[in-house]
Amino acid sequence: MKLDVKIQLLRFCFQVFNFIFLALGLSVGAFGLWILFGQQNLLTALLNDELEVGTVGVGFALVGAVVSVGGVIGCVGAERGNRLLLLTYVGFHIVLVLGQLFLTLLLLINRDKIESGLDTTVDKFIVNYGGDHHHDDRLMDSVQRFSECCGRTGPSDWKTNSFVKNNTGSGILPCSCFSWSRRSADSPWCVNMTSPLYGYGNDTHTEGCKDKVAAWFEENTLTVVGMVFGLILIQVIQFALAGQLYRAVGRKSDLKNAENILVESEIPREEEEMEYGEENYSYMDHEEEGYYIDPAYQEYLPDERY
Repeated sequence: MKLDVKIQLLRFCFQVFNFIFLALGLSVGAFGLWILFGQQNLLTALLNDELEVGTVGVGFALVGAVVSVGGVIGCVGAERGNRLLLLTYVGFHIVLVLGQLFLTLLLLINRDKIESGLDTTVDKFIVNYGGDHHHDDRLMDSVQRFSECCGRTGPSDWKTNSFVKNNTGSGILPCSCFSWSRRSADSPWCVNMTSPLYGYGNDTHTEGCKDKVAAWFEENTLTVVGMVFGLILIQVIQFALAGQLYRAVGRKSDLKNAENILVESEIPREEEEMEYGEENYSYMDHEEEGYYIDPAYQEYLPDERY
């Protein structure tokens, strides 16, 4: 295979895997931003209580940023055949692999602790429901409504809420605990299912949210771990492609330099032959006069033939 064809093929494969690398890396970065700034996200509520969650969020966001910068460097380095940029690209990969492994291990090691923190957060939401923390109320409603659950372990958990506790026996609960509700004139039935509101309804969810929240967390954990190891696999392939491209570009550069040296070395040889020809011409002229030029001493000596 000709060297230029090999380089073009390596560039094509490199750019394809670089695109996949960027897609996975940005997905991991988006997961980190979702942890840090997500509105309907229980993990965001843990940032002040669990330092590990904040570390994981910031770390994965940085991974996304480094992937973006590294991907651009790799793309430019491959297209221009710049060996320095290819080495820089490999350096970015080494940093990324170490960072990804650290964050993944941190997430897995603290998984039980984070799940326990989620339980504590749900209990806090229940106690403070209907107060001044409207964002927490909407988040709790979202969890109960879409997971079809009520309370952490069951509807009885809502007895820790002051409003529900004062109305024990009336069946009043947050509207998100009911699968169906209606409104009638001057009725305490839930008006709608979008506001943090107490009321009455039909078909109360009897299952608690603990198992649903744990399953949600496990699903997201497995998803991000899968993305990280997929990213590492792509990086291993990129290591190999970058190394092959680095060697091929270096070989092409060496061949080009060798050709330039050969061309430059041919010019003095032509001049040397010209000078040697002039010496022969001088020898012929002086031979007619009875002299010749000794090549070793450049002196005129009598020709003994005469």
